[in-house]
Amino acid sequence: MRTVIQRVSSASCTIDGKVSGAIDQGYMILVGIQDADDEAIVEKMADKIVRLRINEDENGKMNLNLDAIGGSILSISQFTLYADCRKGNRPSFTGAGNPSHASRLYDYFNEYLRGLGVRVETGVFGADMKIALVNDGPVTIVLDSETLF
Repeated sequence: MRTVIQRVSSASCTIDGKVSGAIDQGYMILVGIQDADDEAIVEKMADKIVRLRINEDENGKMNLNLDAIGGSILSISQFTLYADCRKGNRPSFTGAGNPSHASRLYDYFNEYLRGLGVRVETGVFGADMKIALVNDGPVTIVLDSETLF
């Protein structure tokens, strides 16, 4: 599982001209799933994300987690996080999870986060989405389960 976490002051997802999800302060997270991933990996990733101390405290230091700032998450499925660009100029996406498996784990990820008390807005798995965000900092963190766990 790979995630790209961007600390945002606002973010939204629009599909066919309609907003499917929008947040103010928090994280816009791109979520990639591969076939080797399972619920245990998803839970570890979600737990790590909500505990990350990447928000500034009163002294301007990254010291606060999502709960401490009352932040939300905009979660966006993103199979292109598994792009393989080693050969030629056209990426291969064979490392991305089978859509039925990835969709199920993406939904599980979002529900697990909600179970941790986080407000989660989403895009739609497989949809053509337009994402707008204001990256705060900018702060962007990449987490990969293969190197984390």
